[in-house]
Amino acid sequence: MLTDQIRIEIQRNVAASLTEDVGTGDLTAQLIGADAEALGRVITREAAVICGTAWFDASFAALDPESIVTWHVRDGEAVEAGQVLCDIEAGARVLLTAERTALNFLQLLSGTATVTRRFVDAVSGTGARIVDTRKTLPGLRLAQKYAVAVGGGTNHRVGLYDGILIKENHIIAAGGIREVVEQARLIAPSNVFIEVEVENLDELKEALDAGVKMVLLDNMSLDDMREAVAINAGRAELEASGGVSLERVRAIAETGVDRISIGTLTKDVHALDLSLRHVEARA
Repeated sequence: MLTDQIRIEIQRNVAASLTEDVGTGDLTAQLIGADAEALGRVITREAAVICGTAWFDASFAALDPESIVTWHVRDGEAVEAGQVLCDIEAGARVLLTAERTALNFLQLLSGTATVTRRFVDAVSGTGARIVDTRKTLPGLRLAQKYAVAVGGGTNHRVGLYDGILIKENHIIAAGGIREVVEQARLIAPSNVFIEVEVENLDELKEALDAGVKMVLLDNMSLDDMREAVAINAGRAELEASGGVSLERVRAIAETGVDRISIGTLTKDVHALDLSLRHVEARA
């Protein structure tokens, strides 16, 4: 699942994070002898879906290519509280300097994968897919979208360049749904989707009459979503968005919509509670 683009992004993320944290040097790590070796162990304090192992590895490798991380779990694997995730062998200074950056990536991306899995499990059997949004942490969009995929979710457009999502302000500025869709078709490359956001059933009908193949139902009631599915009759892919909670998501899925986009997957992150214990030090 690690594409070349993701591999490049990992190096960029890790370099930026280490630069931010280490700056001109880790002053506290200098209290430890330069030749000292150490063994560390990462344990999770809560149940989760693990994600971010490649970012973790890269954080140590950036400071010491000879460091060794031995994983006992893989990305996408569910773990229980108290479970050992990995062991690290590295110079003591390297272990002390890299641990915060490495843990930050692992706890953040595991948190994203975990909440995604909860939503995916909640709609199991309905046919609806859980989809992410552009509401990501600055600089970590590809990382978080990777975590959503690890959790079983589906990635929406990565940015403004690989999909056209026409919202209310676009429609107003262009003079109407049909007009803005016609303009979109003139500029959209063949591999770029065109999606129109609608706020009521009349706008849905306009979008369908304009031949739109993907429609976002914005903040509609469950009754309106059911009616939208009936009106659509399979002509377009319907995506529900707005006010989606874990408690409500299955009811939304049962209306018959195809996709449910959820900003909270990536913007309201509960980072996984992890512990890195230094279990052995060697002179």
